[in-house]
Amino acid sequence: MKIAVIILNWNGQKLLAQFLPTIIKYSKEAAIYVADNASTDNSVKHVTESFPEVQIISNKENGGYAKGYNDALKHVKEDIYCLLNSDIEVTENWLSPIAAIFEKDSSVAVIQPKIKSYHQKELFEYAGAAGGFIDKYGYPFCRGRIFDTLEKDEGQYEYEEEIFWASGACFFIRKEIFREQKGFDELFFAHMEEIDLCWRIQNTNKKILYTPESTVYHVGGGTLNKLNSIKTFYNFRNSLLTLLKNLPEDQIKPIVFKRMLLDGLAFAKFCLNLQFKHATAILKAHYSYYKFKNQVLKSRSKNVKKKNYYQIVSIVHYYYIARKKNYKNLI
Repeated sequence: MKIAVIILNWNGQKLLAQFLPTIIKYSKEAAIYVADNASTDNSVKHVTESFPEVQIISNKENGGYAKGYNDALKHVKEDIYCLLNSDIEVTENWLSPIAAIFEKDSSVAVIQPKIKSYHQKELFEYAGAAGGFIDKYGYPFCRGRIFDTLEKDEGQYEYEEEIFWASGACFFIRKEIFREQKGFDELFFAHMEEIDLCWRIQNTNKKILYTPESTVYHVGGGTLNKLNSIKTFYNFRNSLLTLLKNLPEDQIKPIVFKRMLLDGLAFAKFCLNLQFKHATAILKAHYSYYKFKNQVLKSRSKNVKKKNYYQIVSIVHYYYIARKKNYKNLI
């Protein structure tokens, strides 16, 4: 099976200069692409001149993560796509274990490697850690990361495990699965689109898998810092849209209503901390949810299934009230 490593780029010349050499060095068995989202810096020129072995795909506009990859992957013919953030450091032999799993098990649609912090290499990283799950109300959390609490990697997740969602920071998916699902939902623009895609894939009885045999290191915040209120907007809005798209119809109203109440608590917390831009972002997220609600309802998959999609009822309760901030304490 042939692997393509596709790095989505938007004005990331410095990141490409820093991380492409290692990607090239440790990815001899793969084709490497930079998918450029209409950058205005010298990214494309730099890659063309410094890394001639890397293929360039030039998107006509900056459609964010979702549309950016949807547009770029139309030009990629390899069997396995690796969607890789531009601020990822890969390690030796990172691709072989992934390829072996895909070869061995045809029911596996998506794989995530272990994602650790680039700056604190003993810690898991915020965006994915050792694989993701959601609670009943759509709040995401990871093995190794719950909200802002990161675990130290002490070998506690050194085994393959089925997960609910894989991180878009380093996301391996079969080409035919990506195309069957028509890729990411472009309304999402950025953030949570991989969770929506993984949920849709789960409804086809395919597996999302985490493997510890492959490790990468993520800087995080390469495009939007986690303290950026724009990221707050997309995370809250897209989480609601994910529920709307994928919940069984009779569960949408009660679950989304309770989720919005919990968002109200987040709004109050931001206000108490004088983080008014983030509080406003939640209000904008809810407004945008209602703006696009009817459009999203029309796009709902016919494969929505009544199944237990969540591990726990409320990660908010466990984290803030029960004070359980380690994944092992949740289950």
